Amino acid sequence: MFEILLVEDDKKISKIITSNLKKWGFQGRCVNDFEDVLNCFLDTEPHLVLMDINLPYYDGFYWCSRIREVSKVPIIFITSRDSNMDIIMAMNMGGDDYIQKPFSLEVLMARIKAVLRRTYSYNSTDTEIIEHNGLILNIKNNNIRFKDEKVELSKNEFKILTVLMEKSGQLVSRDEIMEVLWEDEKFIDDNTLTVNINRLRKRLMRIGLEDFILTKRGQGYIIP
Repeated sequence: MFEILLVEDDKKISKIITSNLKKWGFQGRCVNDFEDVLNCFLDTEPHLVLMDINLPYYDGFYWCSRIREVSKVPIIFITSRDSNMDIIMAMNMGGDDYIQKPFSLEVLMARIKAVLRRTYSYNSTDTEIIEHNGLILNIKNNNIRFKDEKVELSKNEFKILTVLMEKSGQLVSRDEIMEVLWEDEKFIDDNTLTVNINRLRKRLMRIGLEDFILTKRGQGYIIP
């Protein structure tokens, strides 16, 4: 699960954002000591930082520069300040994106996913994990994790889930999956794929994920 550190002194906004991060499948943590944001960052080791600019003691630009001294973790600025100079400073200080308050939570989610995708390529096997809606597929160890549950996958289950998660939101035909599994689908009984899909679905259900893989009758499968 991706962990996101929220550096926001407005408790109401912090509560709303962290609550929605949980719904989106992320782990959110808020900074409480605004005199020592860097140590909180180092303790948390987050995958992404949401940084307000107007903060007590030191502003978000300062903390962004301190974080950049030790890490390249992506930083998204969230602020009510909207001057061109603020946006330029945010980018020049090492920010990866800039969202002006008030903002839609759906837009914030889209920005977070876009930055995570660019940084960690979680829809690509170039990284050790692929993440979608809170499910983490570990490329290196052939296992999946959802919340606190972890399940080992067979070789075929792993290959099926990998191709489906890489193309999440897209329909993947049965022939395409069989080519991935066995390189030449003509050597494979069509029922064999169905058996593997059903086994994979059962494993997903064990960790609380029902209907994670949908069937499009006569077309293939999709992870929405």
